[in-house]
Amino acid sequence: MKILKFKVTNQDRVGLILDISKVLTAKDINVNSLEVNPDIMYLEVESKTGINKQELFEEIETIPGMIKCMEIELLPWEETNQRLQAVLDAISEGVLAVNARAEITAVNPVVERIFKLSKDELIGKRVDEVLSPHVPMLECLKTGEAYNHQEMWIKKGAAKYHYVTSGRPVLDKQNQVVGVVATLKDMTEVRQLVYSVTKPNMITFQDIIGESKNFKGVMQLGEKVAAGSSTVLLRGESGTGKELFARAIHMASARREKPFVPVNCAALPDSLLESELFGYNEGAFTGAIKKGKQGLFEFASEGTIFLDEIGEVSPYLQAKLLRVLQDGKVRRIGSQEEINVDVRVVSATNKDLEEMVEKNAFRKDLYYRLNVIPIYLPPLRERKEDIPLLVNHFLQKLNIRFGKEVEFVAKEALEKLYQHDWPGNVRELENVVERAVNLISGKWLTPELVITDQKLDFPQDKTYQSGSLAGIMDELEKQIIVQALKNKGTIRKAAQALGVSHTTVMNKIKKHQLVDGKIKNQRQ
Repeated sequence: MKILKFKVTNQDRVGLILDISKVLTAKDINVNSLEVNPDIMYLEVESKTGINKQELFEEIETIPGMIKCMEIELLPWEETNQRLQAVLDAISEGVLAVNARAEITAVNPVVERIFKLSKDELIGKRVDEVLSPHVPMLECLKTGEAYNHQEMWIKKGAAKYHYVTSGRPVLDKQNQVVGVVATLKDMTEVRQLVYSVTKPNMITFQDIIGESKNFKGVMQLGEKVAAGSSTVLLRGESGTGKELFARAIHMASARREKPFVPVNCAALPDSLLESELFGYNEGAFTGAIKKGKQGLFEFASEGTIFLDEIGEVSPYLQAKLLRVLQDGKVRRIGSQEEINVDVRVVSATNKDLEEMVEKNAFRKDLYYRLNVIPIYLPPLRERKEDIPLLVNHFLQKLNIRFGKEVEFVAKEALEKLYQHDWPGNVRELENVVERAVNLISGKWLTPELVITDQKLDFPQDKTYQSGSLAGIMDELEKQIIVQALKNKGTIRKAAQALGVSHTTVMNKIKKHQLVDGKIKNQRQ
């Protein structure tokens, strides 16, 4: 045996180490490592001619104060290093450490993969040589200030890679900076992590309700084009479900595991929309966040961005959007650097873009870039056969939301829904069903509860203009009871029409004090 690691339990006294050294020297044994703690010491020794372990242990144990010698596999510092390396290896981010001279002293396998260099090739090199001259670790070494989530670009040949880094200084007992430990994460992984935490429940084509012939044709077209990466322009009136359709396209594509980023272009002023879409560098304008901000095109890279109300975009931003669609590049506000983005653009509008192009209100070249695959979503009045399916879908959802048990829709109620033109489309239908569910006490949705036009069925008065929600709902309930009594003539028939008991209607009459002029001459 040429190398031996062992520990010695002992009674602490002066001269103990010297006595052990004499024994080792007499046997021509060198000490490679020695760690001394109260009542125990650890040694790694080596001899060119070999070591008789039993003989050495017996001789050391004869030294006064020595208790027991025992062979070990690892010294304490080696065990600590192994545990630390196991922790580093388990971390999904790249971890590297540097000393006071900015030389790399430790890395984990993720760092090796990032730089395509082995641990042996990295250890000892200056971090600015491996990363970049402006790496935040150097500033941390100088100032001793920690940093969080700073973006960093690393060039490897002609390619550029985008990372997020955070770092902490390592201090000695005198609070002097003796090194820095930092983490690195690929920006693509950061985007995916953020998206996985924040993404809503995504919609698929199977979740979209509709069995009418023209709507099924639109669905089939959407499923077919989802597999590609061409831009899609969704056309249709407000409330036809353009965003749902865009989400379904995303979920049917190969980009489904990447971000889907919806942007309402009409909801933001021009300057704010530009900064949200393209991002900005530090100091780009007054109020800009320190260190700048990533734009939504960057965040959506490898995924899908949905530009709703695209017809509201100003000519200035139209030109910037065209640049993204043509070259796949964005430039942050205040920067000259172009960033490559791989993003599918799905846009939507209820405007006549062709007319806008003729009037020079919308760029012709952008129109052609957006209109590669146009899809027209029909209004609800052109697919009224889908109304029963949609109503049942909304009832199931609203029953859970409001704790109701509405199971049936009266034939007369459906007829009333069929007769309406639905200028607000599916969104308006959902509102009408929700309004009815709020007022239903039983299991039936009856025609009296189908309120498609409040101005027609219930004249506006001061009660509707202001007041608490409870007050408004009470007044609406009162109006419904009055109308049901007026239409049906008796309390019993009104109760049947409303899907509630005779007693419930009687209680509502008492609650709202509907006497004399309100129910005069009406018999039970």
